[in-house]
Amino acid sequence: MYQAIVFLPLAGFLIAGLFGRFIGPRPSELFTTSLLFVAAALAWVTFAGFLTNQSPSSIELLTSWFNSGTLHVDWALRVDTLTAVMLVVVTTVSALVHLYSMGYMHDDPSRPRFFAYLSLFTFAMLMLVTADNLVQMFFGWEGVGLASYLLIGFWYQKPSANAAAIKAFVVNRVGDFGFTLGIFLVFILTNSVTFDPIFAAAPGLAHKTIHVFGADLDAMTITCLLLFMGAMGKSAQFLLHTWLPDAMEGPTPVSALIHAATMVTAGVFMVARLSPLFEQSPTALAFVTFIGGTTAFFAATIGLVQNDIKRVIAYSTCSQLGYMFVGLGVGGYSLGIFHLFTHAFFKALLFLGAGSVIMAMHHEQDMRKMGDLARKIPVTFVMMTVGTLALTGFPLTAGYFSKDAIIEASYVGHGWTAVYAFILVTVAAGLTSFYSWRLVFMTFFGRAHWDAAHDDHASVAVAHRHADHAPDSHAAAHVDHSHSHDEHAHDEHAHALNPHESPPVVLIPLYVLAFGALVAGLIFKHDFIGSGSAEFWKSSLFYGPENHILEAMEHVPALVSLFPTLMMLGGFFLALYFYILAPGTAQKWAEAMPGLYRFLLNKWYFDELYDRIFVRPAFWLGNLFWKGGDQNIIDRLGPDGVAARVVDVTNRVVRLQSGYLYHYALAMLIGVAALITYYLVGSLR
Repeated sequence: MYQAIVFLPLAGFLIAGLFGRFIGPRPSELFTTSLLFVAAALAWVTFAGFLTNQSPSSIELLTSWFNSGTLHVDWALRVDTLTAVMLVVVTTVSALVHLYSMGYMHDDPSRPRFFAYLSLFTFAMLMLVTADNLVQMFFGWEGVGLASYLLIGFWYQKPSANAAAIKAFVVNRVGDFGFTLGIFLVFILTNSVTFDPIFAAAPGLAHKTIHVFGADLDAMTITCLLLFMGAMGKSAQFLLHTWLPDAMEGPTPVSALIHAATMVTAGVFMVARLSPLFEQSPTALAFVTFIGGTTAFFAATIGLVQNDIKRVIAYSTCSQLGYMFVGLGVGGYSLGIFHLFTHAFFKALLFLGAGSVIMAMHHEQDMRKMGDLARKIPVTFVMMTVGTLALTGFPLTAGYFSKDAIIEASYVGHGWTAVYAFILVTVAAGLTSFYSWRLVFMTFFGRAHWDAAHDDHASVAVAHRHADHAPDSHAAAHVDHSHSHDEHAHDEHAHALNPHESPPVVLIPLYVLAFGALVAGLIFKHDFIGSGSAEFWKSSLFYGPENHILEAMEHVPALVSLFPTLMMLGGFFLALYFYILAPGTAQKWAEAMPGLYRFLLNKWYFDELYDRIFVRPAFWLGNLFWKGGDQNIIDRLGPDGVAARVVDVTNRVVRLQSGYLYHYALAMLIGVAALITYYLVGSLR
């Protein structure tokens, strides 16, 4: 059964990828989608077995991969509770995205290629989460990176899509470099890359030092920091986050699959899987907590001012991943995985709901050109509202149980990084509520801008082009002026653009995800982080003898438990006031603080900073070696130079071949004279 879960998506990729153009788009999408639903059903059966304690952990050996000295690497499927959770998340979201894509990508001529890429991505992710050794995990890790590159750049005719795909690939290589070094160090320290021997050796490495960078440093700290560097890249954490918002250039189903439940959670899974190593390094865990808290706050601040509906949700993903790492960093590994589990439902719901809005708006993504869509697409509105409630942590929804538990854990965590993270994630909870409800209010309420946007597209496009360089108030004012029609004109153009509800094939996945967003936390809290967690997780996650984080959470002050809900309500009412009760307030604030607004709108200027520090010097160095070294030195003195001299000589010699007899006679006489002179001079010696 485990092999079927992993390899059915691979079969779908091969069929759609190799024979898609022959069997056609419809059979390709039906075949790949059917295989994913079968894999998802089997994954839920596996998960149910672990819930009822009827399925023991197992390692299924497939074949030997390679042997080199003492390094032995096998292909093997490791299936324990952690794997079962990830199998459910990956296959369920992927199956629903496949089904959703049948409607969303209906008019795309390259559907077989798209569905092949989706299945390839799913297979790579399944190989990652079922790996029994670090090398096999790295295979899935890189496979996910390759598939994400193909999916983000699926519409390769668009230069922006190509640039986003390359950016994601390059930034992830930075993290993967650290991950690779971490794997090397693990092998040096334990003489193995297989998990069981590594975990058995981990306690003995607690205070071991290793000579690195000219100094003797704690071996486990250096190893865990390098491994976490890989997680920072794949999970878009602070400093290696810049690829995530640009990845919105891919089709919306790609955003849901990559950024909701699969690729970006690979780093969270990796840290949880290697919890026996991280438990030996409090310094590394403190760094994980620091980065997680910083990311949660940083991404939330940027989400406050974004106007692209997908980018708002993308920064929300980045922020929620920060929450997961805070949970891991304070030692609550099950907390991070629980939030990963619940987040998959409501974030996939929000992305796919945004796709339904985009379809209704004829592929318009700017929220400033929407408004009053609740009456036009009521089902999508309800689904998006459910996702927003879960994301903001409304009581009894999925996010309420998982996100609030992480905030409580950070309060009882040890060290200054835990205090730092507690403050930032608590503030981020309020920011999350504000930008989430801002999205709902701008999209579904207020005055409809889509009718006038259709008629006066040029002026709106100008305002949109300048939005990244001017305060939102100025751009919005321009847009508002372009829409300042009287009521008669408004009615006259009401049918210029008529948003409509999405077809059932698009809405059915939303229903399923909405159900999970509402009840997943309530149903599974007992097993993931409650009194039944020890029996549920067994040996999948490792808690050291001094790690009592789950017990300490039960004794936090009541006010701390209430903080997230208060922040959620505060964010909601603030957004309600800004965008419904007093619609011009946001513009006034932007005008009052233009510097701060531009700082947030330009994403803390990280792209510009990296362009100045890394991109431009890299291009300058490349041009130096290319034009100065390769062309001017190597080619000029080497192949091109030799070839040019040969051509010069032959151009002169070829003049002798003129066809005139007296030219040849002259050449012969000169040759005879030269020979006679040579012999005469030689005889005189």
